[in-house]
Amino acid sequence: MSREQTTRTTTTLWRPTGPEELALVAESGWTAWPPRLPEQPIFYPVLNEDYAIRIARDWNVPASGVGYVTKFETDTEFLARYPVRQAGGRTILELWVPAEELTEFNEHILGPIEVVHEFRSA
Repeated sequence: MSREQTTRTTTTLWRPTGPEELALVAESGWTAWPPRLPEQPIFYPVLNEDYAIRIARDWNVPASGVGYVTKFETDTEFLARYPVRQAGGRTILELWVPAEELTEFNEHILGPIEVVHEFRSA
């Protein structure tokens, strides 16, 4: 491991996702998020697990029968370019990454993207 890697500060982010997006993450070797669709101008990882769980359970499950919560580490210094957005209550926090910057964002993911929760319809 290089000296740079050992001194880098990371931030944990979560991403609620459905089965189609998760399949594309798996195809990347669990290292990258897929490009956004034309109707998706931003990629929004969230800053806390509880918010990601609510989205996966309450939105992804009704939409596709299953919802996943993923967790991944990113380079904190790089993330400073994205202001934290409050999308509701004080714990409903997101980063808004423009779709055209997602490739560069993916280059700053450190380690694998992990599935930490799975929710299915009853």
